[in-house]
Amino acid sequence: MTTSVGIVTPRHADFDSPLTLRSGGVLPAYRLVYETYGTLNRERSNAVLICHALSGSHHVAGVYADSPRSTGWWDNLVGPGKPLDTNKFFVIGVNNLGGCHGSTGPSSINPETGKPWGSAFPFVTVEDWVETQARLADLLGIERFAAVVGGSLGGMQALQWTLAHPDRVRYAAVIAAAPRLTAQNIAFNEVARQAIMSDPEFHGGDYYAHGVVPTTGLKLARMVGHITYLSDDAMGAKFGRKLRHGTKQYHWDVEFEIESYLRYQGDKFAAYFDANTYLLATKALDYFDPAFEFGGDLVAALARARADFLVASFTTDWRFSPERSRELLFALMHNGRSVSYAEIECPAGHDSFLLDDPQYHAVMRAWFDRIEV
Repeated sequence: MTTSVGIVTPRHADFDSPLTLRSGGVLPAYRLVYETYGTLNRERSNAVLICHALSGSHHVAGVYADSPRSTGWWDNLVGPGKPLDTNKFFVIGVNNLGGCHGSTGPSSINPETGKPWGSAFPFVTVEDWVETQARLADLLGIERFAAVVGGSLGGMQALQWTLAHPDRVRYAAVIAAAPRLTAQNIAFNEVARQAIMSDPEFHGGDYYAHGVVPTTGLKLARMVGHITYLSDDAMGAKFGRKLRHGTKQYHWDVEFEIESYLRYQGDKFAAYFDANTYLLATKALDYFDPAFEFGGDLVAALARARADFLVASFTTDWRFSPERSRELLFALMHNGRSVSYAEIECPAGHDSFLLDDPQYHAVMRAWFDRIEV
């Protein structure tokens, strides 16, 4: 029987020692917000870290007491009796540094000025996120994770964990991700960033001081991104060419159902997400490339890894296609790593990794069942 983890409460950890980032920027202190589900065993051997994607957060599973509809973004996967079973594992979700859900980010107060960081907040990278997650693990007394798991940008973090801390990860799941972005992916991210930065209310990233939000730009960025998260077949099956009013109205307002859907998603996103965080996260995506310091040789870059891997892709995911997952698979195999690979038929596109797809969840359940704690 599967159930929810129920009501959950976020926690926070404050770090007072300065953090030097890959960009050269320095944070004098910072906070990480996180949630945990399940119980850490006596041996501290059953901890699983969940790394979130671009617009995700620490709220992976369960609901908040004051908001019954606030279900965690991976609640269908994490919980008692679910593929990532909290009866067996102690699961941790962390809001990345630079985020907008409680961890220190651009909207946080800069202690040197007493004002929001805004445009002064330094660039952060996947490598920086992993280092701060490792510090949180130290604080929680976790020397080694049973597994580090993530989808999309979260999958890149899981991969980086195996490279930066090879002796602290037993298993790693890299889902709907890639070892580095293609030029097309970088291009989509740049269009989204330009939509935000071109908004008159952006004010060079210091919109907090003006009491405004670059809502239009953030909305457009989300609309562009959302198109790439869905497959053509899924979009066609759900919306097709359906007209909202049944007939053509010949105006610039919403006519097609797909237009209505995209505007709704854009409006909803712009109401709760921070524009500067969006910029930082897309740049972190662009910069991630473990092979860069190895002359582009991915096999050489992954030679440090010691974990056993699950690499999973989805047939209709054209933003992080199965070909990119196989690129990672082959590089790991060339290094003699133990790798399970699943190419899952799911019509939903990139967003498949968030869904309760039977084949996908069967793969995840079987893989987690193999992990001894």
